[in-house]
Amino acid sequence: MKVSDLQEYMRPEKCCHMVGIGGVSMSLLAEVLKAEGILVKGSDQKNTETVKRLRSLGIDIVIGQTAENIEGADFIIRTAAAHDDNPEIAAARERGVPVFERAQAWGYIMQGYKNAICIAGTHGKTTTTSMVTHILMAAEKDPTVMIGGTLPLLKSGYRIGKGDTIVLESDEYCNSFLSFYPTIAVILNVDEDHPDFFSGIEDIKKSFCKFAGLVPPNGCIVANCDDENTMSAIKGINRKTLTFGMGRDADVRARNTHIGKHTEFDIYYENEKFAHINLKIPGTHNVYNALAAAATSIALELPPGAVEKGLNEFVGACRRLEHKGSYGGAEIYDDYAHHPGELRALLQAVSVMGFERTICVFQPHTYSRINALFNDFTEVLRGFDIVLLSDIYAARETNTTGISSKDLAEQIPDSKYFRSFDEILEELKKIAQPGDIIITVGAGDIYEVGERLAESAE
Repeated sequence: MKVSDLQEYMRPEKCCHMVGIGGVSMSLLAEVLKAEGILVKGSDQKNTETVKRLRSLGIDIVIGQTAENIEGADFIIRTAAAHDDNPEIAAARERGVPVFERAQAWGYIMQGYKNAICIAGTHGKTTTTSMVTHILMAAEKDPTVMIGGTLPLLKSGYRIGKGDTIVLESDEYCNSFLSFYPTIAVILNVDEDHPDFFSGIEDIKKSFCKFAGLVPPNGCIVANCDDENTMSAIKGINRKTLTFGMGRDADVRARNTHIGKHTEFDIYYENEKFAHINLKIPGTHNVYNALAAAATSIALELPPGAVEKGLNEFVGACRRLEHKGSYGGAEIYDDYAHHPGELRALLQAVSVMGFERTICVFQPHTYSRINALFNDFTEVLRGFDIVLLSDIYAARETNTTGISSKDLAEQIPDSKYFRSFDEILEELKKIAQPGDIIITVGAGDIYEVGERLAESAE
């Protein structure tokens, strides 16, 4: 089915069954559709906190996926992880019930806005989308927002506004973002990831090239000119391009930069001082995220004051170096990093925070990623003082390679593998001491360990 076919179904009183409704983007979409009067129901594999929250909103959700679950549905929206052999998808095909991708639904929604800001990249999407949201709110643009995580400012991961601007986190996995209609396409970086879908970096660059090519002639591409893969991906695309970076070649760049617990710098646009920023979050990677947000704001012709106010009041998004509490004098943080590049940025950010020991509680994410990037993972994890490893979070996969967290532990000094969260929790209680930072790291449910540790101290 095409995005244009959704027009017949995205109307009040139509019934939508959502396959994999508990996913980050799917759950937000479910709330948006319900707010627009569509009858929403769905299914998922686990009874997560997200599923419980959706149920509290009056959405009927079944745990487990069977053909019977689609009864009464006028159309289906599925997560990218639900393939054609899924029993609900197979039943819909057999019965002639139209099936749409999650990204197609978001693409349909964004066509109703003058400004559609799609923020893409292998790393930094959630933080940059959150920063742009802060700036748009400071500029009183009343935006509609879709973020892949909770933003404290919104107390949610989404917002339905009445303005003419929508900003969305835009994922390359399964080429999802190619169903979007960006007027501003932001590319933060292009790195090798998702080996279960892409054949390698050249395949990924082709996908980002197509994404940038979706921008209309009067639109704009915002790109990281310090990232070689990004610039290679957009080479030859005839669209207005606004670059950001730390070097002299960038249209929007940082100068007079001081990176510590807080990060202070000036933003220059075309060699003229545009804004002074005092970020409350550490890390060079967050300077790049802020520059991308500022460049996006310049493309929207927002005033410097809104950029300063938005970025200076930004305190981070949930699960992005988020402080969770303390135990035995150690401070507990949580981070979503699940790629070697993200772990490297996290380690750099933590190194300027003044802790004596860094204890990384890492939950590897997907067998294919660990297998493809094994050496990169072991190299960066050696940078932490102590590493505690849980089992690999399978997500959408089964283990066809035999890879395990034990394999990582064998290559990392001062690391240990644990079969359960309970064992990790007991180990942390034994070793935690003043001057430590304990970081639960990964895109799965490892955050539960940090939360349990903090609760046990109360």
